[in-house]
Amino acid sequence: MTEENIHSTIRPLVTVFLQELMKEYWGPLYNHIKNNPALIKTVPGFLLDHQGIIVYVGRTHIAIEYTGPEVISELKNEGVMQVQCHDYSTKDCNLFEQIIGFEYDSTLDLSMPLPPFSEDLLLPTNKGWDKLSELGWNFAAQNSIMGFNIPSPEPMPGQFTRIVNGMFFDADESGLKSRRIKWLDFFPIHFDGSEEKSDCISFSVSNMKKLVNHDANYSYPMPDDYKYIQLPKINRFIEVWGNKDNTEPDITSHIARKENEFILTMKFGAIEIHSELTCEWQSEPRSPIRPDFFVVQPNGYADIVEFKLPDIGKHAIVGGRNRETFGAWLNSYISQTRVYSSYFDDPNNRKWFEQRYGFKVHKPRRWLIVGRRHDFDSDVWREIMSDYKDLEILTFDDLIDGIVVQFYK
Repeated sequence: MTEENIHSTIRPLVTVFLQELMKEYWGPLYNHIKNNPALIKTVPGFLLDHQGIIVYVGRTHIAIEYTGPEVISELKNEGVMQVQCHDYSTKDCNLFEQIIGFEYDSTLDLSMPLPPFSEDLLLPTNKGWDKLSELGWNFAAQNSIMGFNIPSPEPMPGQFTRIVNGMFFDADESGLKSRRIKWLDFFPIHFDGSEEKSDCISFSVSNMKKLVNHDANYSYPMPDDYKYIQLPKINRFIEVWGNKDNTEPDITSHIARKENEFILTMKFGAIEIHSELTCEWQSEPRSPIRPDFFVVQPNGYADIVEFKLPDIGKHAIVGGRNRETFGAWLNSYISQTRVYSSYFDDPNNRKWFEQRYGFKVHKPRRWLIVGRRHDFDSDVWREIMSDYKDLEILTFDDLIDGIVVQFYK
């Protein structure tokens, strides 16, 4: 287990929590599957193949989110578990909204208690509902628990809560925002902040023993075409960008393969994609540019998608309070996409490009794919991002979520 992303102040709490979970749940679940090998084909793979988990510490709950493959073919005897952690214990907030990354905009001034167990939740914000309707989302295509104009969902204090295959949506001027949760468990905690110099947090996971047999026999809900046709391709893409030895060209060349083009066409609503087209300047002597991808929309105009690495290893935001700004490395990426936009501001360039490649680009929206969701999770980040025109930054997690949820339409 690696714990680089665990803050030192809550490291002891998270370490003990994971150790107890291993003793009371993960270990017994592994042994149960080992003794009943026929269950390997149906048990949710990420409960056993811990490629990554995310721990969220709040005032009333500790939550754990599983990432990884939905299906596995064998049990692993050993492996490395990547642990990410977010500490909201000192913040008066809705832990669920912090996890999904956006706030609900209901006209009702109250909260919605999450039930102890929820499968196939589909809960858009009001803006999300409007955007889904505009895009022609088929709400009747699957069995889901849906809500309209719902207040902010929250786990009840003192109650264990589980969300399985939850899909949550919001929207802004850049378009639809998707957040899929494969499996999320909320464990109730007792938080005592009465001491001036320290806080006391207590919890229990002993009841997880009772869920071992249930979870071992649980079949994760997935549409067949996703499970048997596209899921292996998406998993392979995750393996490519999840390998730190792979470069940006490794990632983009993988997506550019014909069998993988659906990754971008589904996410960006495109009818076709074109990779690394050379754009020669017509009005001034400058070196040609080659954006990673053009994603052509149904109206015949294309937007630009540029990939960077998922493992950034640097701070996205620098500067003191009220003087925050993006780090120099991120600003350099943004400047690169700005050059792309400048190229298509010149009508001579646009004419040359259309004649050569057969589609139009004018005032393109620029999409920068970089980092992981935990790299961009602060309110300050969203405030800075709102100052940029025609630019949207997506994480690799956002990209995958935006694809997967469409299989449930």
